[in-house]
Amino acid sequence: MNITQKITLNKKLSVIVILLFLLAGVVGLSFTNGPAAPKPNIKKDSVASVKAFMGVYKVLMSPRCMNCHPNGDVPLQGEDSHLHTMNVKRGVDGKGVYALKCSNCHQPTNTPGLHTPPGNPNWHLPPANMRMVFQGRTPRQLAKQIIDPNKNGHKDMKALIAHADDGLVLAGWNPGEGRKLPPLSHAEFKRLWLIWLNNGAYAPAK
Repeated sequence: MNITQKITLNKKLSVIVILLFLLAGVVGLSFTNGPAAPKPNIKKDSVASVKAFMGVYKVLMSPRCMNCHPNGDVPLQGEDSHLHTMNVKRGVDGKGVYALKCSNCHQPTNTPGLHTPPGNPNWHLPPANMRMVFQGRTPRQLAKQIIDPNKNGHKDMKALIAHADDGLVLAGWNPGEGRKLPPLSHAEFKRLWLIWLNNGAYAPAK
């Protein structure tokens, strides 16, 4: 083999070595990063979302929900949502003030008897710094409020989905003797709640 052939062979070997290094780098990078993560399948259906929220809105505006979400600091009572008697007030933590704490009358379970205080271990209004008003809100106003973390108790979408099964939410369907249930069953309410949220949580036009 003459000098010219040796030089040509060395060049070819050099090119092969470089290609092998490059190939090894690409393969190593593939194993390091793994397969690309699939993009989440986020549904966006404004028509289905808004339609579902209008059913949700009917429940939220019923006395079983709205009575604990007043536009003032006095909870509401009764099917006509009149101001709570005995001068009860929200308080900083939503659990009443001074001797008039919610838990004084609202025990862990419903008190037996007609129109006696309903019960729950965590009975309270929203706190003063996150009042979550339902009373007087239009469907659009309420929908936008519910999905705003600065107004809904800092809940993200996952927490909002879970909120359908919150203890106080469920208490609306166990209100005690002499009180009307919300206009939809809890199962139907939850179904519409999830449709609304999972399809984009759109707010109605008005």
